[in-house]
Amino acid sequence: MRLKTFAPAAAACIAGAVAASAQAQTPAPAAPPPAAPAAASAPTGFWDSIKYSGHLEAGISGNPDDPANHINFGQLFTDRANFPRINQIMANVERDLDPKNPDFDVGFKFTGMYGTDSRITHFYNELDRVTRSPYQWDIVEADVQAHVPLASTNGIDLKLGQYPTPLGAEVIDATGNPLYSHTYIFNYGLPFKHTGALATFHVNDTIDLWGGIDTGVNDSIGQGMNNDEFPKALFGFGLNGLVDGNLTILALAHIGPENPVATPGATLGIPGANNYVREYYDVVVTYKFNDNLTSMTEFNRIHDDYFNATAGGVAQYLTYTINDQWSVTGRAEAFADQSGSHGFCGFVAQPQRPLDYVDGERGLAFPTNDTYCANSNTGRAFNAVYGALTLGATYKPPVALGPLSLMLRPEVRYDQVIGGSNVKPFDINASGVGTKSNQFTIAMDAILAF
Repeated sequence: MRLKTFAPAAAACIAGAVAASAQAQTPAPAAPPPAAPAAASAPTGFWDSIKYSGHLEAGISGNPDDPANHINFGQLFTDRANFPRINQIMANVERDLDPKNPDFDVGFKFTGMYGTDSRITHFYNELDRVTRSPYQWDIVEADVQAHVPLASTNGIDLKLGQYPTPLGAEVIDATGNPLYSHTYIFNYGLPFKHTGALATFHVNDTIDLWGGIDTGVNDSIGQGMNNDEFPKALFGFGLNGLVDGNLTILALAHIGPENPVATPGATLGIPGANNYVREYYDVVVTYKFNDNLTSMTEFNRIHDDYFNATAGGVAQYLTYTINDQWSVTGRAEAFADQSGSHGFCGFVAQPQRPLDYVDGERGLAFPTNDTYCANSNTGRAFNAVYGALTLGATYKPPVALGPLSLMLRPEVRYDQVIGGSNVKPFDINASGVGTKSNQFTIAMDAILAF
């Protein structure tokens, strides 16, 4: 069973300066004729600054092994082998906070999504029983925001509601990622979303301090929505504009009890679960070598006290922008997964039915053979290290599509168990057993945005 996992952030504010000049003391020339009155400019109030946007993402991930269960192990969002999927149909309505506004400012964002990604990202008990199809609905974000000015600082940005986690290098919105497939870190080592309150204190142009409380990992609010203890804590810091403005660092953590407690109907509930916490730690370091080449490095660790289980790793991205149409991204990752006690088979696990993701969060049991845990469904402890190399490109055709834009992202990926206890999780056969320690996929998605 995959445990609850979820997951970027507010920018610093800058103030402007005003200059004045003196007039010469010589006699002034005769005044010119009065100018015609200027046309009144359009109002730029709150409602005029609301934006609407969205996109459709569809793709396919080819697997030459053609696994019997049709699953690309280790790839939650691109898990379906050799079959096209509509991953996301996403719509946004928002009013962004103005980063140059030194005064009080308010905003909001609502993002709805339909597609196969929703079965993984949505809150349980929130649209997760509308359908049992792989195509499901999700509210990715629904929050209100405010910027509060503070003397001698760049103020505080506040967020209240449901929002994607700020932890991590990758995001739910496909347009915010350089590649189609996701890392093990994003899939298994991070939260996806939270419900709560989050504050970002912009101490100055360089330092941001983060702090918030929420209901946990993919938890909503209200009776029956979450069956673990409230609240959880999110905290950390950001460093901006280092090394002549080329280096940024974001280091965040999320800590709190996450396992379902033993409640009526929660067949997988854990007695005393709220006495044990799960800890997420993530650091993203971004360095811009020049206008064309950017490096992004992510360090990650997750630990669950009850299961005495630890996972985490490092991912390195290099993106080179060739021109306005083409960019190329290479990504290398190593992710260690160490199970411990109480029959936990590892963070890297692959529920196969559409509702298994949220049923596991509820504490509801589902058939063992429907959740694949790297040949460790028996719950024996193991220590596996997964490696993945991905090379992809982004192509933006120079064609006029009116208000629409098109983006194509082909990629090739190679996954390999690079360490561990003889784990063979890939190429699952008809008996539900993995037969290989490596996997090759070739994939492409298309994103049509407005």
